[in-house]
Amino acid sequence: MQDIWTRLTGLRRPRLLMRAARIAAQDYRRTPHLRRLLGIEAPGTGPALVHLMEVEAEINHSRRIGDAAYSVQRHVEVLSALVAEARLYRAQDDLPA
Repeated sequence: MQDIWTRLTGLRRPRLLMRAARIAAQDYRRTPHLRRLLGIEAPGTGPALVHLMEVEAEINHSRRIGDAAYSVQRHVEVLSALVAEARLYRAQDDLPA
């Protein structure tokens, strides 16, 4: 089983999608975003990251198979939360950039 940071650094997504997510992450507000995206109150950063990675993996699978239900907007929202939570996680654990 990989640790959270290894899983995060191993994510490979299209450049434009990640660029949009990084821009959107600037307006990230933890409690309302996590409530909307995950349907739960803001858990610790680690559990939030794991949950967001699971949700994002499902969305990315839909993107890759060309599912008509795929939403770029939703994907950017989840990725932006993932980026923002990763920044919080790195700051808390004092991990290298």
